[in-house]
Amino acid sequence: MNQDYIKPDNWSIIEEGFDASRVKSSESLFSIGNGAMGQRANFEETYSGKTFQGSYIAGVYYPDKTRVGWWKNGYPQYFAKVLNAPNWIGIDIEINGEQLDLANCSEVKNFRRELNMKEGIYTRSFEATLQNGTQVGVNAKRFLSLDLDELGVINYEVKALNQDAKIVFKPYVDAGITNEDTNWDDKFWDILEIKNKTNSGFIVSRTLKTNFSACTFMHNSFVVNGKLSEVNPTSIEKTEAKTAFTYEFAASKGQTIAIQKLGGYTVSTNHDEQQLINVAQKVIDKGLDLGFEKLLQNQIDAWAKIWEMSDITIDGDVKAQQGIRFNIFHLNQTYLGKDSRLNIGPKGFTGEKYGGSTYWDTEAYCIPFYMATKDQKVARNLLEYRYNHLEKAIENAQNNLGFKNGAALYPMVTMNGEECHNEWEITHEEIHRNGAIAFAIFNYYRYTGDYSYILEKGLEVLIGIARFWHQRANFSKEKNQYVILGVTGPNEYENNVNNNWYTNYIAKWCIDYTVEQIHEIENEYPSDYTRILNKVNLAAAEISDMKKVADNMYFPYSDENGVFLQQDGFLDKDLFTVANLDKAQRPINQKWSWDRILRSPYIKQADTLQGFYFFEDHFTKEQLEKHFDFYEPFTVHESSLSPCVHSIQAAVLGRMEQAYTFYLRTSRLDLDDYNKEVHEGLHITSMAGTWMSIVEGFGGMRVKEGKLSFEPKIPKEWKAYSFKVNFRNSIVKVEVNHNETKVSVEGNQDIDVLVNGKLQNCHAELDSASKK
Repeated sequence: MNQDYIKPDNWSIIEEGFDASRVKSSESLFSIGNGAMGQRANFEETYSGKTFQGSYIAGVYYPDKTRVGWWKNGYPQYFAKVLNAPNWIGIDIEINGEQLDLANCSEVKNFRRELNMKEGIYTRSFEATLQNGTQVGVNAKRFLSLDLDELGVINYEVKALNQDAKIVFKPYVDAGITNEDTNWDDKFWDILEIKNKTNSGFIVSRTLKTNFSACTFMHNSFVVNGKLSEVNPTSIEKTEAKTAFTYEFAASKGQTIAIQKLGGYTVSTNHDEQQLINVAQKVIDKGLDLGFEKLLQNQIDAWAKIWEMSDITIDGDVKAQQGIRFNIFHLNQTYLGKDSRLNIGPKGFTGEKYGGSTYWDTEAYCIPFYMATKDQKVARNLLEYRYNHLEKAIENAQNNLGFKNGAALYPMVTMNGEECHNEWEITHEEIHRNGAIAFAIFNYYRYTGDYSYILEKGLEVLIGIARFWHQRANFSKEKNQYVILGVTGPNEYENNVNNNWYTNYIAKWCIDYTVEQIHEIENEYPSDYTRILNKVNLAAAEISDMKKVADNMYFPYSDENGVFLQQDGFLDKDLFTVANLDKAQRPINQKWSWDRILRSPYIKQADTLQGFYFFEDHFTKEQLEKHFDFYEPFTVHESSLSPCVHSIQAAVLGRMEQAYTFYLRTSRLDLDDYNKEVHEGLHITSMAGTWMSIVEGFGGMRVKEGKLSFEPKIPKEWKAYSFKVNFRNSIVKVEVNHNETKVSVEGNQDIDVLVNGKLQNCHAELDSASKK
C-alpha cells in the first residue's frame, strides 16, 4: 500500500481535503466512462497545477511510428496510441475579475469529491477564497450517459459566499490537445471545421493516418434563481483549435448560478463524416428534451440494471466491499458489449499507457467476468473480435516470422488485428498469448454449452493457432523431444528463455484440443468438417504431424524439487526469495536495471502457476501446493494480473489468510496504489481478475461435466458474501456465510448444482416481475 486517502465506503469513492500532490492519482481513480467514451476526472475550471488531461473515444487511435535505438527486423512499424480526444468539459470561471484556479487560491476548504458507483455519477464540491478576497462555493456534478452514449452532462454551480460577485462562465471546446504518451510528439488531429450556433459549439477533427473523424460538441444552459433559461453569450471566441462562449452574471451574496453543459462526441465510425455536426445537434436536442433531472434518473436506472446482475456483496468488511465494486464499476464503464469492434484496453478510458485496445488479458481474465455477468452474446462478441482478425494474425506469422500454410500468431497488442507493440522481446517472444485465445474458446463452450461458435468460427482460429505451435516448435536430438526456444513467458522479468514451461504446456494443449475438436466435428457434423478443412486446406497428414509435436513436447522438470521449472536454467539463478529483498528496492522495475532483473529469480506474475490456474484439473492439489510453495516466494507481484491468480490458488489450498491478503491487493491495487503508478491510469483488465478471486477463489465456482460446482470458503474478516452468475441462461445466486451456503436460481427453470461435491437441485424462484 502506497496511499491511503480514499475514504472507506460501500458504494462510493470519496476524497476529502484538497492536496495538489494527489490530483493526478485522483484523476485516474474518479474517471468515468460509458463504453463509447470516457475521461479522467479533470477539473472543469482552470487548474494550473500538475494534471494529466485526458478524454478518450472508444476505438479511435493513432499509429505512432515505432521509436527504438536499434531497429531489428520484425519490429512493428507503429505503436498504436490511445488518443487524447478534444476536451468538451472545460468551463473557465472568473470571479470579480480573477480566474478560479485551485492552484492559486489563498484558501481551499471543504474540498470533497465522490464517485457514486451505484448511480454512475461523479460530484465535486469545495469552498475557495480567491486572492481578491472573494469567497465562492462550487458544486459540480458530471456523468456520461449510458442510454445516450454520445452524450455527457455537467451541472456546475457557483455560489457567492461572502459578498456580491460578478461571475463569468467561459465554457469551451478545445481541440488543441496533445497526448501524454507519444513517441515523436506528432500532431495527431487535424481540425476540419469549427461551427457555432446560439449556445452550441462544434469542432470537427480528423486523425492523421487513420482518418477517424469526430465532432466534439457542447451546449450551454443556465439555472438562475432556480429556473432553467437560455442565456445568450456576451461574446464568442473562435481560434484555430478552440471555441469558447462568455456568459456574465451579477450574483448577490448567497446566490447560486449554475451552468448545465451538454457535450460529447459523434464519430465517423458510427455516422457519415459529412453529417457529424447534424448528428451532434440531434444528440443535444435529445438531451435538452429530456432535461437534466430526467437524464440523471435514466443514468441511475441504467446503473441499477447493471448492478442487479453484476454486484458482489460483502458483509462486514467495507474496504473489501469498496474494492470489488470499484473493479466491477470500471469494467462496466469500459466495455458493455454493445459494439463487437471494441475490446477492453488495459487502461480503459483512464490513461494512455500501453497503447492498443486488446491484450491477452481479454481472453485470460475478462471473458469469464462478461460471460457470467451479462448475456453470453457479449462474451461471444469478444471471441468474434479475434475471428475477425484471423487473416491479420496469419499475415503476422507469415510476414514477420516466416511461417506458412495458415499458421496464425495473434498480436501482443492490437487495435485492428495488426501487431502494434514495439518491444521486440515481447512482440515476437511472448507468444503464449496465442494459447490464451484458444483457451477462451474452450472456456466459452465449457461455460455456455454453445458449440455453434466452434462450428461457425472457432475451429478456424484453433487450426491457425495449432499450426503456429507446430511450426514454432523444433525437434531436439539431444532431448529426443520437441522444444520451443527463445520465448518470454507471462513472467516478463525473463526474456528470450528456452522452454518456458507454461508456453510449452499451453502449446501442447492447443494442439491436442484442436485435434479433439476436428474429430468431434468430423463425427458429429460431417458437412461442417468438410467445409472447414477445405477452407483452411488442412489434410490428415498435417494433423498427424501436429499431434506428434504435442505428444512429444519437452517440459523442464526438477527431480530434486519435484516441480516443473519455469524454464531451462531457472535453478542456475541465485535463488533468494522476495522476503530477502530490501523493500526500498521495490518495485524492482522502477529501481533496477533490466539486466539485473533478468539475472534475478524474481517473477513478475504467475507464470508456471498460470498454467496450474488454467489447467487445474490436469494436476492434483498436492502438485499445486508444491508448485505454489516453490514459486510464490520468488514472485514480486509487480504485474496487476498476479495477485488474483495467487488468491484463487491460495483459496483452493485452504490458505484463507493468504488468499484474503492477495484479494485485498488485487481489489485495491489502484485505490491503494500498490505499484506506485496509479497517476498513469487504472489497471482495467486485471479488475476482472478481482471478480474471479471472489467467484472462483472464495466461491470455488467451476464447471464440472456441464454442471456448475461451488466449493465456498469465507475469509474470517467477512460475515457473509453473495454473487450472481448467468449460467446457460439461468441466473444463479450464491450466498455464503460462516454457517451455510445457499444457492438459488431466478427464472422458471430448475438447475442442478454441485455444492461441496453434493448434487443439489435448485428450484426456480420467480422474480418480482414474473410473480405479478
